[in-house]
Amino acid sequence: MSNSAESAAKRPLRVAIVGAGPAGVYAADILTKSNEVKDGDFEVSIDLFEAYPAPYGLIRYGVAPDHPRIKGIVNALHKVLDRGDIRFLGNVTYGRDLTLHDFRAFYDAVIFSTGAIKDADLDIPGVELEGSFGAADFVSWYDGHPDVARDWPLDAKEIAVIGNGNVALDVARMLVKHAEELLVTEIPDNVYQGLKNSPVTDVHVFGRRGPAQVKFTPLELRELSHARDVDIVLYPEDFEFDEASDDAIRSNNQTKTMVNTMTNWLVEEHAEAEEPSSRRLHLHFLHSPVEIYDDGGSGKVAGIKFERMQLDGTGNVKGTGEFIDYPVQAVYRAIGYHGSALDELEYDAKRGVIPNEGGRVLDAEGNPVPGIYATGWIKRGPVGLIGHTKGDALETIGFLLEDRLTLPPAKNPDPQAIIDLLEHRGIEYTTWEGWNKLNAHEAALGAAWSASGASDGVVRERIKVVPREEMIEISRA
Repeated sequence: MSNSAESAAKRPLRVAIVGAGPAGVYAADILTKSNEVKDGDFEVSIDLFEAYPAPYGLIRYGVAPDHPRIKGIVNALHKVLDRGDIRFLGNVTYGRDLTLHDFRAFYDAVIFSTGAIKDADLDIPGVELEGSFGAADFVSWYDGHPDVARDWPLDAKEIAVIGNGNVALDVARMLVKHAEELLVTEIPDNVYQGLKNSPVTDVHVFGRRGPAQVKFTPLELRELSHARDVDIVLYPEDFEFDEASDDAIRSNNQTKTMVNTMTNWLVEEHAEAEEPSSRRLHLHFLHSPVEIYDDGGSGKVAGIKFERMQLDGTGNVKGTGEFIDYPVQAVYRAIGYHGSALDELEYDAKRGVIPNEGGRVLDAEGNPVPGIYATGWIKRGPVGLIGHTKGDALETIGFLLEDRLTLPPAKNPDPQAIIDLLEHRGIEYTTWEGWNKLNAHEAALGAAWSASGASDGVVRERIKVVPREEMIEISRA
């Protein structure tokens, strides 16, 4: 062991985690609870950096606000950060406020958990037309992301959502649901007003494969049926199953549950309704998008063309040569997220990840970069549920622990040094104490709204603050 490594071994291991969403918080929690730390082999000192003034990443800015499980996940993350052994530093952007060189100087190891926030590309004609949107942008809007516009063009009566994952169903549900039902969530007022004034009557969700191959979960599917004054419409021709589909239904309880649920809806919808709903949510399968088109060169979405697909016996699909047009005035692409490149690190543009082996970040030659790690979606791509990030973080932390005696030691490991640098650069960083102030402020906004004469008996636990400047001001007061 070198003299510098010996010196580093006598002090707490300094670790920076970039990204304070579930992946970053789980990584910090697993490291602090590792056997090596608990047994006293070494101490660890962790700083958790976040580009936004508030923590929680995807949970705050990437999940529909009416999800029943959000509160439980937030509570779990809150307990981890509220212990006081992990320092939160928000409103600090990697590559702008701090560089990799900076992190190298103050930390022995850096873990990147920056997630994936861009939409995956859909390469079909017309995708650039006015009224064609990426789902990630819409999610950011209705979740009150501080860096997106406050307004969203909600002027379409008929809307297409392309995709068969959880995000597609989130987007469809938010578009078709009556805004009053969302008042019990933390949506900001501008989002409520925008959705309230939407003229939407029909939202169509299109999947390329069949009902047995969908990527959403039973929970997401069930939530569709909870929307008031919304009929769910399915189509009998979509419910023809091939051998692989039958096998999946027999062998996978989740697939069986979802197919049974949709099949029951298909049967029930033929019963005469006493009063038709004012809005409809259509679920289409075996549709592959071909073109988004406008009306006479208007530059605005007027419809979308699909090729009808058929199952090929393996659960995959092939084209039939039959094309179907749907008149819509807006299209939302929800075919997946894509990670973004990070300064001074290699990037796999095809997969949208930092090249790595089990979380050890690789250089251009494929060799591990000492002291640099990745976890979450920026490590493995935007697949899996939030819970999967725990196992992912466990793997990454395992390798960090293996490497801890050979990590390149920080030149200035004093925890105060990074604070001094942030203040010297005029960066208005936020802290965990600041988040608690903002958290209390948002709860007070909800209480005030609930007590107002306009509340009509609706109780709101909180209302999300949107402007970044206001978030910073409240947090740093």
